[in-house]
Amino acid sequence: MIQTERLVLRQWQDSDRAPFAAMGVDPEVMRHFPAPLDREGSDAFVDRATAAIDERGWGLWAVERDGEFLGFTGLAVPTFEASFLPAVEIGWRFAREAWGHGYATEAARAVLRYAFAELELASVVSFTTVANLRSQAVMTRIGMHRAGEFEHPRIAAGHPQRPHLLYRVDRHDWLLSGTAPGV
Repeated sequence: MIQTERLVLRQWQDSDRAPFAAMGVDPEVMRHFPAPLDREGSDAFVDRATAAIDERGWGLWAVERDGEFLGFTGLAVPTFEASFLPAVEIGWRFAREAWGHGYATEAARAVLRYAFAELELASVVSFTTVANLRSQAVMTRIGMHRAGEFEHPRIAAGHPQRPHLLYRVDRHDWLLSGTAPGV
């Protein structure tokens, strides 16, 4: 479990399944994904995230504020092939009602601190579609820098979501960036 001033990042609970499934069919939340996430896919995501945390002790944690599920933030190991892999990725997704409050940035800063201070990773990557300006802004706020572009191999050729931007932050640069509180 990771705590910030306002948030708790924790293992998933059964009570998170319904609000996460609602996120998966919200067209605004899923705007930068190839397709909405049906209930079966949503539950499978929760099962994989839960298993990864149980197995490794870290992963894509559920995020709550005052007991209310807001979304997730955490670390994952991408399983597709790309020139920048292997790497550990930081990612997040929040319910629309949680947007605009700084939760993604707050949670992501805490996760980077965990990645660099606890796991002692050398670097962390993140990526998103070219059009996802909100996620790109979070990446910049947490000290990441644009490191390239790639065609996401799990998205069909010609699909508008296939072009992705890659961001990266190295531990050394993060420590010097001023975005590393408490380290």
